Amino acid sequence: MNPTFSRLQARGFRHLHDLDMPFAPLNVFIGVNGVGKSSILEVMRVLAASANGQLQKTINAAGGLASLKTYGRDDSMSLRLEMPVAGKEAISYELSLQISGTGYRIAQETLRQRRHKRGEKDQYFKYIEADESNIRYYNPAKKKLQRPEWEQNPLETSLAQAPRMFQDTEKFRALLSGSALYHTLDVSPRAPVRLPQMMQPAHMPGENGEDLVSYLFYARETDADRFREIENTLRVAFPNFERLEFHPVAAGSLALTWKETSYNKSFYTHQLSEGTLRFLWLVALLHSPELPTVTLIDEPEVSLHPEMLRLLVELFREASSRTQLIVATHSDRLVGFLAPSELVVCDFDEEGGMKTARADTLELERWLRDYSLDQLWEMGRLGGRT
Repeated sequence: MNPTFSRLQARGFRHLHDLDMPFAPLNVFIGVNGVGKSSILEVMRVLAASANGQLQKTINAAGGLASLKTYGRDDSMSLRLEMPVAGKEAISYELSLQISGTGYRIAQETLRQRRHKRGEKDQYFKYIEADESNIRYYNPAKKKLQRPEWEQNPLETSLAQAPRMFQDTEKFRALLSGSALYHTLDVSPRAPVRLPQMMQPAHMPGENGEDLVSYLFYARETDADRFREIENTLRVAFPNFERLEFHPVAAGSLALTWKETSYNKSFYTHQLSEGTLRFLWLVALLHSPELPTVTLIDEPEVSLHPEMLRLLVELFREASSRTQLIVATHSDRLVGFLAPSELVVCDFDEEGGMKTARADTLELERWLRDYSLDQLWEMGRLGGRT
């Protein structure tokens, strides 16, 4: 699978002072606390919000633009994302935001694509060009950029409000808006994942496991092969695991139970360990045929036994054929199961911002004859330690 998005640039976003980073289908970020790994996930969430008309809601939920920008720098941030297009040049989207009073304003925005014309220098075809209130869209009927003929929401991007007139740019918007971020699953005693759930069609287990039971039941009833793959994955991770069962507990509600060969009775979800629940949720998520085009996962290793991480990496690889995976981790053991092309090492630069290096660019062939990636990371050969 080619990456959905090929390059991210970010300036002034938390620890991303001046980041320029290529993406692959599978991207696992590792580095010390506070270096900015989670900022990669957050900046992608902001970009997704810029595509689906949720920018104001997302920025407000984060505490305002002041909470997202780099401390001690100017009051602006700029983001740029590229999407490859088969047989054509990549589409490039750029967004610049500035603090305005207690809110923000969209200072600049462009959506463009390089075009080659005989006898002319390389130039960009502009679908959107906006500078403050001077907003222009390309009108194919008139073959020029012109101002919108509708009321424009100044706190949402032109990308989210542009007419659906071009196949490539609409694909860009749809793929970006479909990105989803998954944090560490809540497994507290009254968390949704531990409770009975409504029996209804569900294609994803939910960001907090709120649809895990209905998702698994629906998979069993409509996609037996996928449900069998989920159970087989669990059997590899848990040798005593036998099967998942479903029990009606009220009108329209189901409880999920976990059957093991060594016990006569099954365990309800409220009886399962944190690691078992989190791994079950991750397996369900990564097996889903409805994964978003870009899947962002923060610290998937939490509560998991180190031996499960090999299986988790295998799930990542399989899922990355269907979604672009961007993962932030602190687990050196997980790193040991990755290929260099899948690992991104995060370090502080001279000014305290984050710099990245893909492990396959670090000339590790000689070292990998004698050491694994996690050993090289512990030795400081990869960086990302201080």
